Amino acid sequence: MIGNVRTTEDRPETDRVDVAVIEDHPLYRHAVVRVLTEAEGIELGAVVDSVARFHVHPQPPGSVVLLDLGLPGIAGAAAVLQVTELGHHVLVVSAQAEPEQVLGAIAAGAKGFLSKDVDVDELLTAIRTVARGRAYVSAVVAGMIIKDNADRPAAAPDVALSAREKQVLRLVAAGERDVDIARILGIGVRTVRGYLDRIRDKLGERRRAGLVRKAIQLGLASPPEVPGPSRPIAPRADAGGFEGRR
Repeated sequence: MIGNVRTTEDRPETDRVDVAVIEDHPLYRHAVVRVLTEAEGIELGAVVDSVARFHVHPQPPGSVVLLDLGLPGIAGAAAVLQVTELGHHVLVVSAQAEPEQVLGAIAAGAKGFLSKDVDVDELLTAIRTVARGRAYVSAVVAGMIIKDNADRPAAAPDVALSAREKQVLRLVAAGERDVDIARILGIGVRTVRGYLDRIRDKLGERRRAGLVRKAIQLGLASPPEVPGPSRPIAPRADAGGFEGRR
């Protein structure tokens, strides 16, 4: 708590959470809208099929935006980046849940990642977790990343990162941008980029998604929350167009 300003980390779980949906599949979109409309503490805002349409729909800053990766127009990590730059928390819900897509989305700033076979309770848990400023990756997605890492050579045992380099790499793995890392650590952006250059040289990895993978291999990424079982999101046959509680 800073003065009278309440941050996302300070916000109680019972507070209302503003949520928007960017999903181009009508049936799935309708199912998600129904779930959110019926959920306690959820205020549903924009429900659109593309990032371009989202730009013209006013949405309260700090909203949780459920985002598909396979969108028309701006898609994938670029879509994540555009929505995060608008000041929102992105929770990816996508059929594209391969390790590269997951790591790319996280590197672009996504705070959470779910596959589209997610159930209702886990979706709501993820939304509330991300709304509080925390990261959330479903057990299914985490398992895919772990398996992918197991199939790849481990990082060289003689890789020695300084304490500050480890801090920077942890923040990269958390999806923070260079400017955010500088603010969090109280250093300049150029200094951050200098650390990143040294980290890339030591790890032999230039791409940001690759650095996230290395962070996971080195045990520098936070473990995902693992939810319990619940019921699946079941689209109804009468799915219609865009809708939401305004």
